[in-house]
This record gives sequence, C-alpha cells and structure tokens, in this order.
Amino acid sequence: MFGLYSLNKYNKQIESKLIQGVLISSIALAACGKQEAVKREALPAAVSVYTIKTDEVGNYREFVARTQAHQEAEIKARVEGELLKKHFNEGSSISKGQSLLEIDPAEFKASLVQAQADLKSKIAAENGAKRDLERGKEVAQQGFISQSDLDKLTTNAAQTVAAVKSAEAALEKAKLNLSYTKISAPFSGRIGKVNYNVGNIIGPQSNALATLTSIDPIYVNFQVEESDYITYLQKHRNIKSAKQVPMDLALRLPNNTQYGQMGKLDFADIKIDQGTGTVEMRAVFQNPEGIVLPGLFVTLIVESQDKKAMSLVPQSSVQENQLGKFVLVVDENNKVVTRHIKLGRRINAMWLVESGLEANESVIIEGLQKVKQGVEVNPVEKSVNAITGVINNINAK
Repeated sequence: MFGLYSLNKYNKQIESKLIQGVLISSIALAACGKQEAVKREALPAAVSVYTIKTDEVGNYREFVARTQAHQEAEIKARVEGELLKKHFNEGSSISKGQSLLEIDPAEFKASLVQAQADLKSKIAAENGAKRDLERGKEVAQQGFISQSDLDKLTTNAAQTVAAVKSAEAALEKAKLNLSYTKISAPFSGRIGKVNYNVGNIIGPQSNALATLTSIDPIYVNFQVEESDYITYLQKHRNIKSAKQVPMDLALRLPNNTQYGQMGKLDFADIKIDQGTGTVEMRAVFQNPEGIVLPGLFVTLIVESQDKKAMSLVPQSSVQENQLGKFVLVVDENNKVVTRHIKLGRRINAMWLVESGLEANESVIIEGLQKVKQGVEVNPVEKSVNAITGVINNINAK
C-alpha cells in the first residue's frame, strides 16, 4: 500500500510540473505574438504618391455649342419628269461633279430638236427679209415703190431679227432643261437618304430629293453674353476680324471625350440678339475623319493664349468632406497632412489647382483608406497618365 501511495504521489508531481511547463510555454508564445503584432502595427503603411507638376494654362471658359455643316444643299429637281436612275449609295461620300440622279430626258430632247428647227426657220426668214429690204431700197430710189412699202420692208426685217433672237433664247432654254435632267453634286460631301424612288414623277414643286453636306471643316456655333462680348471688343479693338483673335479652342464631344483637333474663331456677329442678350459666334474645326457630325450638342473650350504655370493634381487623389475638397499630402517627414484645396477646371484626368498646393509636393493617390492625418507612411512614387488617369510605376514605359 505504501508503495502504491508513493507511486501515485510521484505521478501527480510529474503531472503538475508538466501543466506548469505548458502554461509557461503558452504565456511565452502569447507574449511573443503580442510583440510581433506590435512590431507589425508599428511599420508605416505603404502608399502610392504623385509629385505635383505644373502646366502652362490660360484663362478658360466653356460654352454649350452646336455643330453645323460647313456646306449643306438640298438636291431638288429643276424640271418635271420621271425619276429614271440613281447613281449613288445613300450615306456615302460624294465628289464634286459626280452624277447623282437622272430624270427621263426624252421630252427634253424632243424640245431641243424643235427649238433647233425653229431657230433655223427664223434665220431663213431673217435672211429673206434682209434681201427684200435691200431690193426695196434700190427700187425706192428709182421711184417704183412708195415710202410706205419701204417702211413695211424695214419693219419686217427688224421683226425677223427679233424672232431669231427669241428662237436662240428658246434653244438655250431647251439645252438647259435637257441638262437639268442629269443632277450632279455641287460640291464634295456626304449624301443622305433619297426621298423619292425610281419611277416617281418629280419636279420643281417636289420636296428635296436628298441632302448633301460637307463636314470637313465643321462649324461650331455658340453664344456669348453681351457684357463678355463688349469686353472682347475692348480688348481686341485693333483686330479687324474674329479670325485674328489669339485664342485656343478645343472641343468636348457628347461622350465626354476630347476631340483631337484644335479649332479657331471664324465669325462674330455684328449685332446683339435682343431676345437673349447674346452675340452669335462661330468656331471652325478640321474634321478629316468625319467624327463630328452636324447637329451635335458639344462643349466648346475657349482658352486664352496668355498663359501662366499652374499646378495639376490627379482626380484620383481628390476627396471631399463638409469643408470642401481636399487631398492627403505626405510632408518631408513622411507624415500625412490633410490639405483643403480650391480646384479650377478639369483637364482630362487632372484637376487644375487654383490654391492650396504647390509644385513638387506629394499627394497620395493609392492607399487613401489606410491612412489618416498625422500618421507616418512609406511613400512609393508613381506616375499618372494625364489623359486616361492610369497609374503606373515611375519607371514603367
């Protein structure tokens, strides 16, 4: 019994020591885990930053504008007849002088032949009247005809001359009418839908057969308030034509993309519209690919050529709270500073900064959710495509 009691006591002592060892190990492991967590929390968060750059920017305004074809013509029939042929595909490009439509010419060819024959008859009558007048003058000197008969011969000769001129005019008209049966393009452009089918009877009273437009270049019409227009006149009083005004014109299309061509001012009206208090103005843009169609509502961007250096910040870095728009700046100690800024216009993927930021300062563009005012960060400099806003590594090609 004593031996068994001693053995149980010994086992309990071993078990107690084992439990104590496990507890000590657990406490030690927990302490190490806390230390590692503290170390991880102490590491600064990595964020992507963009170094502020400047660009030359002038005074700027945007106008709601509407595009208009440079040339537009309604193709109409000038003579009446059956529409015989169509020589183009609707919606296609057309060259100047290209044949478009043809009206049945049979009637007009017959009229031309008749006019030619009538002219020959009138010329023959004129020649006969001239010969009669010459003979009459000869015999009148010998007293064989009276002065009254001589006057009749003179009148008849004059009437035949007039008849010839009338017949010549009729022949020219017949030639014109025959030429009108073939309708050609007055200028190069694109042609729309044909409103009549082959076989229809058309004429001068018919609606337009089709519409031909030239859209290269393309006009952009917009209105300027009378007060701004007066300022414009005062500033450019020595400039005699709107085309000479030094302005940079750009275009934003309805899908919010920037048009690739720059424009120029083309026309300014000479009067104020009394109903709206505005002045009609017009810009012109080259349109070689035909991207800008007539009738579009677009945004015309007008910028002066007198420019100054201003800071640009990526849109991805800008946030907003109750106090307005702000960015997170990383200072020289790698600490985060909240900076409220005043923004101007948007230029593609960038905002123009009117105040609050200077060139060469660094703003956070990625990792904004991981940081706040006053914390230390590990800044990684990135580049931003100013057109698309895509963020790249600083050495990426």
